[in-house]
Amino acid sequence: MTEISSRSLLPAPVRAIAARLVDMVLPPRCLACAAPTASPHALCPACWTGLPLIERPYCERLGIPFTYDHGPGVLSAEAIADPPAFGKARAAVRYEGAAIELVHRLKYGDRVENAALMGTLMAQAGRDLLEGADFLVPVPLHRLRLWQRRFNQSALLAREIARRSGVPCEPLLLLRKRRTPQQVGLSRNERARNVQGAFEVPQALRAQLADKRVVLVDDVLTSGATAEACARTLLRAGAANVDVLTFARVATPVTSGN
Repeated sequence: MTEISSRSLLPAPVRAIAARLVDMVLPPRCLACAAPTASPHALCPACWTGLPLIERPYCERLGIPFTYDHGPGVLSAEAIADPPAFGKARAAVRYEGAAIELVHRLKYGDRVENAALMGTLMAQAGRDLLEGADFLVPVPLHRLRLWQRRFNQSALLAREIARRSGVPCEPLLLLRKRRTPQQVGLSRNERARNVQGAFEVPQALRAQLADKRVVLVDDVLTSGATAEACARTLLRAGAANVDVLTFARVATPVTSGN
C-alpha cells in the first residue's frame, strides 16, 4: 500500500509512464504482490494458489457462494428476501487476499495491465451471462472522476471481456450524471441512497438499447447498490434484461444501516 500511496501524488500520465519504465528495467513481477515471476503480467505461485475463485455451488441469482451443495437452481436467502432488479450476478473471485491487491493496483496504482488477467477470469465466470448477451455496459465514472483517474477500470475490464467473448462493449450507453461520494465505509442503506438517481441513458441512445440483453460490468460487487441503480436505469430505458458481471464480490453481505 505504501507504493500505491506514494505514486498517487504524481499525475496519472506520469505514473503510467513510470510504471512502464520500471517494467522494462526490472524482472517480471506478480500482478498482486510484485514478487518476481517467470513471465510478465502473471501471478506468482503463492498468489495464484491463494486466489479465492468462486465456483459452484452458489446462488443462481446472486452468485453468492455456498459452503455446500444445496442442489441445482437453489437461491440464497438474500435473493429470496430481496430480489434485485437485475437478473443474475456472477463474480470470478471473492474479494479477499490477492483479489483485493489486483483490484487496488488496477484502480489506484495505474496497473492497467491487470485488466487482462481479471477480464479473462471474468469471461470464464460469466459464460452463462455472456451467451445471448447483446451488449457489455461498464459502470460509468462521473466525468470529473474520470478526468482525475484518466481511465475507468470497469471499461477496461469490459473491453477485455469483449475481446474474449465477442459481445460488443458499449461504454456510452450508461452515464453517471451526478458525482457521488465513494461507497467505501457506507452501510447498505447509505450506499443505496448515495447512488439513487445518479445514472442515465442518453435519450439519443435509447432506441439502441430497446429490448436488448445487457451485461453490466464492474470491478467489485459489495452491497449491490450500484448494480441495482444501474440496472433499474437500463431497464427503464428499454433494456429487456440486465445481468451483472464483476471481477470480485464480497461474500458476506454489508449490514443495513439504522
